[in-house]
Amino acid sequence: MITSPKDTVFYTIEKAIKEYKRFAFKRIQKTFNDITLDQVLLILFLHENPSLSQSEIAKIIFKDNASVTRMIELMVKNKYLKRSIDKNDRRKYKIKLTDKAKHSLNDMNKIILSNRTTAQKGIDSNDIESLTRTLDKITENCK
Repeated sequence: MITSPKDTVFYTIEKAIKEYKRFAFKRIQKTFNDITLDQVLLILFLHENPSLSQSEIAKIIFKDNASVTRMIELMVKNKYLKRSIDKNDRRKYKIKLTDKAKHSLNDMNKIILSNRTTAQKGIDSNDIESLTRTLDKITENCK
């Protein structure tokens, strides 16, 4: 007999992710009303590795290329990103953080750290490590 989807670990994982994203988005919006949580992640990843291509960004933030294109266009419009044609390959764009994005990084990091602290409150570090190992196993099993 197949169990109800609500009785699976996958439902619980999805529920936790959705609730965390809703919570984190509200907290980001208090400081940055013109940016989404995924856009904040894009800024953070691009700050860590400025040479990321659009397709690499898509893989890292679990989005398709079309979604990332729309995100980037909106972020250019809102002055978080600059986009220019790659001189070595004119089919590609170079994506760079603007001063607005760079000046926002400190506040973004503070909000994210606070979000994670709140979300993980009362959870032992050993439990976090165990959960991470379990989720990594699930990921590997599905490849």
